[in-house]
Amino acid sequence: MSAPLGVIIAGGQSRRFKSSSQQIDKFLMPFGQTTLLGHIIDRAKKQISNLILNVNGDVGRVLSYGLDIIGDEMADAGPLGGILAAMKAAKAKGHRHIVTFSGDSPFFPDDYVKRLTGERDVRIAIARSGDKQHPVMGVFEVSLYDDLKAYIENGERRVMWWVKRHSHGEVVWDIKNPDPFFNINTRQDLDEAEKYLGPSPKQILPS
Repeated sequence: MSAPLGVIIAGGQSRRFKSSSQQIDKFLMPFGQTTLLGHIIDRAKKQISNLILNVNGDVGRVLSYGLDIIGDEMADAGPLGGILAAMKAAKAKGHRHIVTFSGDSPFFPDDYVKRLTGERDVRIAIARSGDKQHPVMGVFEVSLYDDLKAYIENGERRVMWWVKRHSHGEVVWDIKNPDPFFNINTRQDLDEAEKYLGPSPKQILPS
């Protein structure tokens, strides 16, 4: 497989992080010496050289991280909107695949990209830990753009249902402590995740 384009999917609305009427970006919450997004960027850049960021709304709040930024290709499409936008960006840059990083999963394995891109004879490869599938963490053929767009236009939003329409594989990692695909949805999850952070002398901090 030729080098894929990496994309951090952080276009969600962080509904469970909302405080009264105030909208809070989950991925900009403090995390260790940086933010959750900074931590994910740092880990991803160790595995892939071409990396972009999918966020919606005011891009000014993430410019300091130094990545190219794309919004969702279609509104209110959930993670699939970010995946679709990433496919379009990848095609423009000459990539045949994208590899996705969920903006709320900070502990993905060090061999994440290597193992996913090593899958052959499938159009999609997704991560799995134990018996739990993680369809927003995967490698996707850019040629699936038209199919995914039609799926979204038909009102569908379920990522795994779309994945199952195509030849796909699952790369399985053992469940450790924490789960390598630990997902942060609430403030309680964020507090729990911080307990697993080890020393990290080099982090990406917004300027």
